[in-house]
Amino acid sequence: MKLGIVGLPNVGKSTLFNAITNAGAQSANYAFCTIEPNVGVVAVPDYRIDKLAEMYNPAKITPATIEFVDIAGLVKGASKGEGLGNKFLSHIREVDAIIHVVRCFDNDDIIHVEGSIDPQRDIETINLELILSDVEILDRRITKVEKDLKGDKSLQKELDFLKRLRGELENGVNARAVEADEEEKEFLSDVALLSSKPIIYACNMSEEDFANGIRDNARYNAVCKLAEAEGAETLPICAELEAQIAELDKEEKEMFLADLGIEQGGLDLLIQRSYNLLGLISYLTAGQPEVRAWTIKKGTKAPQAAGKIHTDFERGFIRAEVIHFDDLMANGTMQAAKEKGLVRSEGKEYVMKDGDIVLFRFNV
Repeated sequence: MKLGIVGLPNVGKSTLFNAITNAGAQSANYAFCTIEPNVGVVAVPDYRIDKLAEMYNPAKITPATIEFVDIAGLVKGASKGEGLGNKFLSHIREVDAIIHVVRCFDNDDIIHVEGSIDPQRDIETINLELILSDVEILDRRITKVEKDLKGDKSLQKELDFLKRLRGELENGVNARAVEADEEEKEFLSDVALLSSKPIIYACNMSEEDFANGIRDNARYNAVCKLAEAEGAETLPICAELEAQIAELDKEEKEMFLADLGIEQGGLDLLIQRSYNLLGLISYLTAGQPEVRAWTIKKGTKAPQAAGKIHTDFERGFIRAEVIHFDDLMANGTMQAAKEKGLVRSEGKEYVMKDGDIVLFRFNV
């Protein structure tokens, strides 16, 4: 699963990406510093892995991971090829969700492409480019469905929805904000529009903003209001501060955050929120030689979850022995949990839950 970090030039995209991945993407004060997208695979913060490692002392610890892509800054006219726009839009098309970095801080030394700081305008600029690209794709789809309708009248509902969707896009509404029933959502997923991708608006703010209270920042409040209207999420973050924190080791980081009165860094929160945005959860396997988190989609059943480990596990699935992480921690040991009947035997129809600790039984 991939998340694309997008935004106008000089809003802090690459600074944030560097902090997330420590990949060293060049970060300079001019437009199009990032042209080929930088890609980084990062661990999803999960305290449960650490707790299980303390319990089992494994030779290997493997967290869940997620992929971030730093996509070059978009500008007005991208949908028509301005500023290498076609290339950037194709990169966005390849990701599963979007982290849209918007600038909410003042700094005269960092030039904004529009000459002033207005996150609402910046969001509308990029959303418009995504929508314009979507309209072109939708027009081609409508033409195809109209042609196919002559031989298959069952396509009428799809055609009606696509035309309604096009009208909403022309009114500046993102595809993800358009009301749709379950069947219409299937039609929407088949078209794969840019503005239908789930999104988090990462509001890049200054250290002073956090010190003074982010709710006093009118720009941040404006983004929250806009996001709520379109069903998107927001997250306040200071990319510069997170870049500094990313350079610290674990103990230094904990001390630094404690001094700031913060339990969790903005980056950890962003990574976790991104994981949730993609509809992902983790189940855990624990023991020797490895404690590991496995990534699955919400709603995955036990045999398919087992297949993440090896296809033989799914093919020869017998049952899953399951205990939730919280139940194991509350009882101290697996043996104590078993004696209380907290380790369950689940079959093929069991829907996995986040935090399940599992031992799969199979035979091939």
